[in-house]
Amino acid sequence: MRTIHIGEIIKTVEKLCIHSNYYLNQDILEGFKNSLDVEKSQTGIDILKKLIENANLAREKEMAICQDTGMAVVFLDIGQDVHIVGGNLEDGINEGVRRGYEKGFLRKSVVKDPINRINTNDNTPAVIHYNIVEGDKIKISIAPKGFGSENMSRLKMLKPSDGEEGIKKFIIDTVDKAGPNPCPPVIVGVGIGGTMEKAAILAKKALLRPINKRSQLEHIREIEEEVLEKINLLGIGPSGLGGTVTALAVNIEVFSTHIAGLPVAVNISCHATRHGEAVI
Repeated sequence: MRTIHIGEIIKTVEKLCIHSNYYLNQDILEGFKNSLDVEKSQTGIDILKKLIENANLAREKEMAICQDTGMAVVFLDIGQDVHIVGGNLEDGINEGVRRGYEKGFLRKSVVKDPINRINTNDNTPAVIHYNIVEGDKIKISIAPKGFGSENMSRLKMLKPSDGEEGIKKFIIDTVDKAGPNPCPPVIVGVGIGGTMEKAAILAKKALLRPINKRSQLEHIREIEEEVLEKINLLGIGPSGLGGTVTALAVNIEVFSTHIAGLPVAVNISCHATRHGEAVI
C-alpha cells in the first residue's frame, strides 16, 4: 500500500489547471500547421495563422489561450493500492481547481445552481470522473471545457438497425448543425455504446486522445477517417467563415452495450481543446 498526501494532489491539480489553459497541446498546434497545406480558402489560411500566433503568444506571455477558460473536467485513474491521507479526495481536487484558477488569473465561469445561476467565484466544483485501476499511482487528467463547443454537443439513442451508417450520419449532422458556434476547426469526440451516460463520458474522454492517433480497432479507425473527410467537405471552415478544414480529428471510443440499444454521444470541442495530465 502506497500513501499519497492530499497536498500533493492539490498542487498537481493547481498546476494542471494553469498549464492546460496557457499551453496548447503540441499535437493540436501541429494540426494547425499541417492544415495550412490543405486549406484552400485564403481567409481560412489567415485564421489558421492567427490561431498559431495566438497559441504562441499565450505560451510566451503565460496567459490564457482563450477567454473562456472552461469548466474543469477531471479524470482520475486511481491505483487500488493507493491510500490517500490528509483530507478528502474530492475536496482536494476542488481546492486544486480553486487555487489554479485564482493563481492563473483564469476566468471563473461556474454557477452554483443551474436555475439560480449565482457564480461560485472560484470555478468550482469540478466535474470529476473516477476510475479504479491496478497499481499504486494516481493519474490525473484535466480538461478545461469551454461551453461554446459544449453547447453544440448531442446524444442520441439510435436503434441497432441504424447501424454504422446511422452513426456516421448523426456525427456529421451534429457538426453541420453546430456550424461556426464551436469555434472551428473542431475536434470531435464520439462515444458509442454502454448506456446513455456511459456514451457521453466516452465522448468526453475521446477528446483527451492526441489528434494524430487513430483508434486501434480497424473498423472504428475506418469510421473516424471517413467521417473526418465528410465533415471537411461541409465547407464550414476555420472560424466558420468557409474553407476546407472544419475539423482536425474525429476520435471515437466504444464500449459494450445492450442488445436493444445503440447510444451515440458527440462531444464537440473547439480549436483550443485543452488538456493536461500527470501521474503521482
